[in-house]
Amino acid sequence: MLTSTVLTSTVLTSTAALAGVSGLGFGLSLIVAIGAQNLHVLRQGLRREHVGAVVTVCAASDVVLIAAGVGGASAALAALPWLGTATRWGGAVFLLAYAAIAARRALRSGAALRADDGGPRTGLAPVLATTAALTWLNPHVYLDTVVLMGSVASGHGDARWWFAAGAMTASLAWFSGLGYGARLLRPLFARPASWRVLDAAVAAVMTAIAAGLLLAPGAR
Repeated sequence: MLTSTVLTSTVLTSTAALAGVSGLGFGLSLIVAIGAQNLHVLRQGLRREHVGAVVTVCAASDVVLIAAGVGGASAALAALPWLGTATRWGGAVFLLAYAAIAARRALRSGAALRADDGGPRTGLAPVLATTAALTWLNPHVYLDTVVLMGSVASGHGDARWWFAAGAMTASLAWFSGLGYGARLLRPLFARPASWRVLDAAVAAVMTAIAAGLLLAPGAR
């Protein structure tokens, strides 16, 4: 009896560990990509501006969305097609506006930029508002964290929350590394020209994502 109990406990522990590692790997595979949110976190990290707050908002948002997906919110989203359309259009408008701002920064004269921090400091509220918008107005985040993550997690049965925990850990590790690790790139961004290139890349990526949202099937 004792041997059977120990064996069962070992199997359950192994299943949970496997699910957690799978969630960690799957989470990283989804989040490690050049996108609007990651570029924003990188830029704030380079500027050393409200990094902790930005990382917290991004990671906490992923925790909420992953939990919703694993908890079955994907079914609710499927029942509300209008919500996806509204989010797609809202996200596209916001991304295009952000792209215009980034393009304007990239086209400014070199004298308007400070090499030490990439320009004038921005208040906490605007930075957090931008971070939240880049996260919650991006339809792709719902596809990744709610629909896709929820579907894959369901395949782990009772260990799906261990899978979710692994994915949440991946999110926290990635955003922390991106935000605080950006300082390693500061020597490269000691020149105003580097900031121009970064802002030009931000503008291009934001515009491309917005175009993809507007041209996607069902966008009209």
